[in-house]
Amino acid sequence: MFRLPIKYLSFFFILISILSFFNIIYSYYLNLYLNLDTYYFSLIISLIVSVIFYKINIPEKKLSIFDKILTVFLGYILIPIVLSIPFYFSIYNLTFLNSFFEAISGFTSTGFTIFENVKHIDQSLIIWRSSTQWLGGLYFLFSIIFLIDIYDESFKKTLTNFISFDSTEIFKQTIKIFLLYSVLTLMIFIILNIFSVRTFDSLNLAFSLISSGGFLPVNDLSSILKENSQTIILSLLMLFSFFSIFFGYNLIFIKNKSINFFYEDLHLIVYFIFIVSVFFLFFSFNNDFSNNFLSITSSISNIGFSLSSKESSLNFVFLLLVIIGGSFFSTSSGLRFIKVYSLFKYSLNQILSFSKPKNIFMNKLIFTKINFDFNETNKYFLTILIFFLSLLLLTSLLCLSSIDFESSFKLAILTLMNTVNSSIYGLEEFNFNNLHFFTKYCLIFFMIIGRIELLTVLLLAKKFLFKN
Repeated sequence: MFRLPIKYLSFFFILISILSFFNIIYSYYLNLYLNLDTYYFSLIISLIVSVIFYKINIPEKKLSIFDKILTVFLGYILIPIVLSIPFYFSIYNLTFLNSFFEAISGFTSTGFTIFENVKHIDQSLIIWRSSTQWLGGLYFLFSIIFLIDIYDESFKKTLTNFISFDSTEIFKQTIKIFLLYSVLTLMIFIILNIFSVRTFDSLNLAFSLISSGGFLPVNDLSSILKENSQTIILSLLMLFSFFSIFFGYNLIFIKNKSINFFYEDLHLIVYFIFIVSVFFLFFSFNNDFSNNFLSITSSISNIGFSLSSKESSLNFVFLLLVIIGGSFFSTSSGLRFIKVYSLFKYSLNQILSFSKPKNIFMNKLIFTKINFDFNETNKYFLTILIFFLSLLLLTSLLCLSSIDFESSFKLAILTLMNTVNSSIYGLEEFNFNNLHFFTKYCLIFFMIIGRIELLTVLLLAKKFLFKN
């Protein structure tokens, strides 16, 4: 029997109410009355749901990991339903499925859209689209903490450097992460304004960049970025969702910390410098390096934005960067670089141990004294295995929907990695509005699967398929 702690979700429905209120004020301020009533609906409904969830109590007993997984999964269903209200009751005559698809695409920070022309959308609804990403990024960070029991000890120890898992400190930790996330959003917004990006575009881009989202306030990014300096600064700002959300905070405020304290971010810095160097040396002869730099940061952070690109030969390279992903405690998706690197090094050491049995090979991360054990590598291997099985299944389902194999394969990767389709992946022309309803439900399901830790799928399968 499950005892779902749905009080955990009430906080996010309160945030929906606040976002609805801001949209109402914004609509009145700019005389945007076309979709005004829809935000009243979302405000009232989210408030009611929040109060109901907060009042529901569960027995005072330690929750199992299955209770937590199902609660997080339930949030990925219920919260987008409320977020879809302004889409459904808007003047654009969207079906409930299309409205839910748009909401969950934003909430999972994927960025697939059923709108063919963003210019025709009311400004308040564009902000609402971006807000769904911002809320989804915050929910993802809280979900990592909520599901911390499924991660290996090295990641758990890393998080204890920043936050406490003591139940008496939950409220303080919630406020700490919320404020940090909000301050970073504000920083991105201010920096974009400094570089002469229009205020409305800066706000929407700030919501997208901090959450690793894929929604743009325009049809084409080139209509926002007029200068190379704007392209470079946007590329650098994408790194906010590539590194740990605590990285900048610790560089400024934490004193006298050992190198082990930043071990994941150090690996990511080396990885980032290596990737940029390779592209600069070998792939920038026929293309502006600033465009390549944007594509690199956009891919490693799982955002997916791009300027016009004709380098089809690099599509697969950018997809590999998307699959690898960024930091463990960031809003990016992906398999996570440190996991891929650890598994690669462990496998290499195993091979070398057979060829040189008298030698001892340490499974140690560079820059640190941290060793990863056999149980951790098992988890990494299972995560990658589940990803490939999910990729095979989703690709097959998309092929059955009369989508060609190449597009199905690329779209499956982007769905599982919660990355928007764009020209750097060769899918900028893809139309989601005309997809069959079954295909949309498949994409919705796998967008959620991609957002929660892939290992949770195995844990749920173990619970339901192999129970005694």
